[in-house]
Amino acid sequence: MTALTALLVAGCSGTAENRTPAADRSPGQVSHWMDTATVASVAETLHVQVPATATEAKAAHLAGLQDDGLIMAFVLPTAEVDDFVAQLKPEEPLSLREQPLARNTNPSTPFSHLGLPEPDLSAKVREGQVCAPCEDDLDWLKIAVTKVDAHTSRVYLSGAD
Repeated sequence: MTALTALLVAGCSGTAENRTPAADRSPGQVSHWMDTATVASVAETLHVQVPATATEAKAAHLAGLQDDGLIMAFVLPTAEVDDFVAQLKPEEPLSLREQPLARNTNPSTPFSHLGLPEPDLSAKVREGQVCAPCEDDLDWLKIAVTKVDAHTSRVYLSGAD
């Protein structure tokens, strides 16, 4: 091993703040889930006000090499979903996707990390782009809405910062 190679390996094998040590990462892993993420912190970064009537709120923050992935989901009474969507001021009305997609289109920030079904793999999903670019450092924000039962719906939000 040349001296330059040894120096590069030594410089890359340490730990960074809030990161997994290089020896404990899978080959090629350049992102990690932030343990400190909360619904409030993710909502703030996404510029979203979680409704007071929301239940089962969950959120996660995936710190990446260039961009961070942010996901959040909560359940609302179905009658309140349209008002919530309207306050986000989407660029276009949400579209209805009748059939599940063949695969998750955003596998880097899976909602399965929150213990939830993937909206991409569900049928009868209302979805759309809220903004791109968005305020501050938020690159984009997407929304998906699925029925939970006859009276409630789950709102999924995903964005990149």
